[in-house]
Amino acid sequence: MSTTNARTEVSNQFPDWTGYNLLATDPALKESLTHAGADWAEPMLKVYAQQLGHAQTFELAELANRHTPELQSFDMRGHRINKVEFHPAWHALLGMYRERGLVSLPFENTAQKGRWTAWAAGFYLHGQIEQGTLCPATMTQACIPLMAREPALWAMLGSKLLSHAYDARDMPIAEKTSIWIGMGMTEKQGGSDVRANATLAVPLDAGGRGGAYRINGHKWFYSAPMSDAHLVVARLGQEDGPLGCFFVPRWRDDGVRNGVQVQRLKDKVGNRSNSSSEVEFVDAIGTLIGEEGRGIPTIIEMATYTRLNCVLGSAAMLRSALVQALAYTRRRSAFGKHLAEQPLMRAVLADLAIESEAALALSMRLAQAYEDDDAGNDNPLARAWKRVMTPAAKFWVCKRSVELTGEAMEVFGGNGYVNESLVARLFREAPVNSIWEGSGNVMCLDVLRALSRERDALEQLYADFTNAALDEPRIAKALRELHALFTAPPEQLEGIARLLVQRLVLIAQACLLKRHAPAFMADAFIATRLASPTGINGVVGAIDARGLDVDAILERALPQ
Repeated sequence: MSTTNARTEVSNQFPDWTGYNLLATDPALKESLTHAGADWAEPMLKVYAQQLGHAQTFELAELANRHTPELQSFDMRGHRINKVEFHPAWHALLGMYRERGLVSLPFENTAQKGRWTAWAAGFYLHGQIEQGTLCPATMTQACIPLMAREPALWAMLGSKLLSHAYDARDMPIAEKTSIWIGMGMTEKQGGSDVRANATLAVPLDAGGRGGAYRINGHKWFYSAPMSDAHLVVARLGQEDGPLGCFFVPRWRDDGVRNGVQVQRLKDKVGNRSNSSSEVEFVDAIGTLIGEEGRGIPTIIEMATYTRLNCVLGSAAMLRSALVQALAYTRRRSAFGKHLAEQPLMRAVLADLAIESEAALALSMRLAQAYEDDDAGNDNPLARAWKRVMTPAAKFWVCKRSVELTGEAMEVFGGNGYVNESLVARLFREAPVNSIWEGSGNVMCLDVLRALSRERDALEQLYADFTNAALDEPRIAKALRELHALFTAPPEQLEGIARLLVQRLVLIAQACLLKRHAPAFMADAFIATRLASPTGINGVVGAIDARGLDVDAILERALPQ
């Protein structure tokens, strides 16, 4: 009697979607480049998008997040070295980004139209595959405008900050071809209240801008401690002294390690590939940048840039979650149909697609505002978008990414909830952008602060939105309602700040889609966000899709 070994066939199961060109399959992103006059960057971005879409690059992202950074505090002889070791996959991904010139692109060839949008597109593409590597890239890029105003430091650092080379060596800056810059603001007793910082900086000589200081104290969150230097907020001279911003390198000029002692790495929910730490300053040497007493405005200028990156990073995660969900549901069958053909799943997928494109449109409009404002011309509208809409967008897009990546994870059922799943990593990663560089409440209060200090900014935005709403009564109605909210007494505005900012962003997204997106996409956004009786606070997919062109929405989201 013969026997046959039982064999289990796996059917109706599909791996993560890889092997595609992230730009070629994203009509909305390609159109954004055209709107901004950045078509010149499309060939470079298309090559990068193909490289990012390779299965091997997805594998690098998985490895970098599975094999997390490790702190080596001392060498074998007991010398403190504060070294953070990374898996080779981290270096491969970070090197890919830098070698494309994406760290420095906005600040090179400043006459080139669309350079900020071209950079934003590259950041958005990379963020769909791996997010942790964008942390040091973000901070390094954001410090360039600050460093460019410090002649002595810029002479030493400028070429290394703008370099397209990747140099991971841990050695003095003078010996390196390129460098990374981090930032250190948060202390345990202050949190978001940076003015509560207690770290002290005492001048070695005369002090002042460009002078050397000895720094002692701590930072509860010190981002990317392996960076070649950090910008650090500390008090000048004494406990009640004014705050300054300092350039603190890992190595001193004499080739000795600086007194920045990494106490431990944070064990984070997500952002696992990247290192975050707690540090103590023990007679660390730093250089004052900016004016004495201007430490907060100086570091906040850097944070303005990094907040834009948070918006882009969250938009990228929304896009990645959408692509994976669409690709999966188009292949997996249940109850006699592909999931993507099931009416209720189609509503969920359409809602994800609408949100993703709206986040992209807002991100790209912000990038254009940064370019327009940096042009040196007096551009009140660009300034209003940059100063008001950056924190507003960071509040809303980052919050939405947390909710919608969770919904995308549910599309995969139990398989989405296991750690090996790509969408599970997106879900764990999403909250970091909502928290980092200011929580949701801080962003909403910052919007109110900006509007109180720049009183014409709201009128600039109203005029911009009104122009888009001329033949769209649903936008015009939402705009009137928002204007009425802003007339509330000042003592009441703080309590409704989240409501104000949410509505401000929704109107901005509706106007942008009406201007630039196909009519079926703009109408879908307006119908489900501004005119829906259930409102935006309903769960994902709780929309009336009967009047929407769902086929067109899903085909645009990921052409088949």
